[in-house]
Amino acid sequence: MTSSQPDASKLYEAILTGDAPAATEITQAAIDAQVDPQKLVTEQMIPAMDEVGRRFEQGEYFVPELLIAGRAMKGALNLLRPLLAARGVEPVGRVVIGTVKGDMHDIGKGLVASMLEGAGFDVIDLGVDVPAEKFVAQAAEKKADIIALSALLTTTMLSIKDVIQAMRKNESLNKCKVIIGGAPVTQQYADTVGADGYSSNANGAVSLARQLLSA
Repeated sequence: MTSSQPDASKLYEAILTGDAPAATEITQAAIDAQVDPQKLVTEQMIPAMDEVGRRFEQGEYFVPELLIAGRAMKGALNLLRPLLAARGVEPVGRVVIGTVKGDMHDIGKGLVASMLEGAGFDVIDLGVDVPAEKFVAQAAEKKADIIALSALLTTTMLSIKDVIQAMRKNESLNKCKVIIGGAPVTQQYADTVGADGYSSNANGAVSLARQLLSA
């Protein structure tokens, strides 16, 4: 490795350990050295987040580790995104995500958003307390492949159904899929309201999104 060519594999380790300052520093050095930004994403960042997800499933990592890894990944991705866009690099898929109307919980939704970004998806995060009309309008405008809905309260679960019903009425979204999650949400509820999938955790949501797009 020459002095002008930084060791990109260190980006993998920085994300895996949640070292955000190192992740952005390594990414900037790679950009300065004209390393292919797409290679950084596909060879370092996505594998790192996949490993984070694997460790979470194995009980080696917990939510705090997921959060800091996601933060490190996002810092690096923010530097690369303009370069990828300029090259016309297409994301794996496009996801509109948010917490449904009446619900102000953000952490779980934010974690899923970070993991999806780390897996190469373009994520449009609408935040919390999002009405059905906004989900539908943004999904149509951004040509989303997936709408991801989060509800952390039993009283706001009903809003999931509202979004799905509004989405089904929009012909431009007839190929768009819906995935749902949150503490009170179950596979049975997903089946009842007509969602395309359910996951109890962020890593599962990434796997589900990949499955739906490859189907």
